[in-house]
Amino acid sequence: MAASFSHRAAGSLAATAILALLVGASPALATVSASPQAAQDGKVTSTTVRMELRQDGVLHVKEEVVFEGDAPSRDLVDRTRYDSRSDRLYQVTDLKGDATLTGGTITLKGMGSAVLEYDVRGAVTPLADAQELRWYAVGGWSVPVEQARVTVSGPAAVQHLSCFAGPLTSAIACTEASMDHTGVAAEFGQQGLGAGEVLTVVIGYPATATKGAPVLARRFELSNAFTLNTVTGGALTALLLLMLGGLALLYWTRGRDARVVGHESGTLNGVENGHFAPPDGVRPGQIGTLMDEQADVIDVTATIVDLAVRGYLRIDEQPRQTYETPDWRLVRLPTAPVSALMAYELELYDAIFDGRDTVLLSELQGSFGAKLGKVREALYRDVVKQGWFARRPDAVRTRWTTLGVLLTLLGVLTTFALAWLTTYGLLGLALIIAGAALAVGGQYMPAKTAKGAGALAHTLGFREYLSGGDISDDVPAAQRVELFSRYLPYAVIFDSVDRWARVVSSVTGDGRQADNLYWYHGPAEWDLSRFADSMRTFTMTTSGAISTTRQFRSL
Repeated sequence: MAASFSHRAAGSLAATAILALLVGASPALATVSASPQAAQDGKVTSTTVRMELRQDGVLHVKEEVVFEGDAPSRDLVDRTRYDSRSDRLYQVTDLKGDATLTGGTITLKGMGSAVLEYDVRGAVTPLADAQELRWYAVGGWSVPVEQARVTVSGPAAVQHLSCFAGPLTSAIACTEASMDHTGVAAEFGQQGLGAGEVLTVVIGYPATATKGAPVLARRFELSNAFTLNTVTGGALTALLLLMLGGLALLYWTRGRDARVVGHESGTLNGVENGHFAPPDGVRPGQIGTLMDEQADVIDVTATIVDLAVRGYLRIDEQPRQTYETPDWRLVRLPTAPVSALMAYELELYDAIFDGRDTVLLSELQGSFGAKLGKVREALYRDVVKQGWFARRPDAVRTRWTTLGVLLTLLGVLTTFALAWLTTYGLLGLALIIAGAALAVGGQYMPAKTAKGAGALAHTLGFREYLSGGDISDDVPAAQRVELFSRYLPYAVIFDSVDRWARVVSSVTGDGRQADNLYWYHGPAEWDLSRFADSMRTFTMTTSGAISTTRQFRSL
């Protein structure tokens, strides 16, 4: 074996002699090789490495390094690719001598020379009928290495050996490799390793020579981070059952309301003894919150119309040219019994006028927007006070949605951790799905009481009448304008404005066409034939003005 490498050594010596002649013949090359920068970088003149492979699989290493310049450092090869899922770790421990180990870097101490010892675990690989020791014995130095010698002894006879020099993945053989006369020790040599280059030694031993084995660490890859197996599949199945159970529970809680609604529903016209009597005394703003459990823009718009119809304010449509934006003036009526208003109505009334007697709809901004938050709060408190909800719907939604968001964030963190450290990333995805479902489902968690469900049933019957019911001939003509005007705010909630605006514009107290209503005045040359268009535009413009305050949810 030694003879097979003698020609390489001879060739190397010849190349060295030729290089020396060239340097001696060329002053320019000599100057470069002796430049201050080269001297500053330094070099490892020689390194002698003695390695002993023990029966427990630990490789004990002793190095003697001679260097020039500042003390160099060596980056150890401590992690390589093993297979499609794992990396192989080379664990260097118990460093002693003239060096320090920081992370995967050995830094020498002293001047000119250093001696160090350490142990390497994970360098032995069991094969089918043998064992193989592979270690990056020399290299990774921050400076070039002129001469390297490696001696390896082990607990059994060497079966085969090889070595490679150059970059980590190099397949170029080293300068020399041989066994001693006993057959249990191997020797390797290399001349001229560049900075960062490595001398790798590979030695084969019998299968039972040591108890060594690779130290493996899972490598993160998306392809195996979300493996579907018994554990992850079972967890996903459990999540599916949990979600179905939650949906069944949600159906049961909502189904209770549906049974009450179905039992007590029926068309209601809201008239008793010729006078307006809304079912359960529900007012327009309350209806919207009762139906969808949200305090909406349309609830406030309908309440403004209702305040006008009930005589608390008057709506004056302003004259305009063809291409001008329509506007309305809201006028406070001094004789209105403000003390009779509900809390949310009083908050809205004060927000509109704010100490003024009149205000243009286009001027409702600033303090109006800030006070609308109080209107919304009062609406939610009111539906609880009426006994329609046990708790404020917005508080219930917020609590469940917040819990869902927190669960989703926990799922994101769990997914990241499980995917990085294990192959059970799907378990974290299950938490994300559950959290998202809870956050969305939280919007449906507010539940009405039996009283609230009954009021909703009657309200839906009233909506059925307003949407398509016939005008009762039993209502005296003198009462029709007032009665049908009282219907109009509810029609705003039920999206029947056009129909009831036309109804209001078609009848007056004496059966003749009039120029104005008691609560809605148009500009000059305006009459009730235009009321339907005016009312539709007014509700749209008012809802838009409220939406711009961002205090209510837009529809």
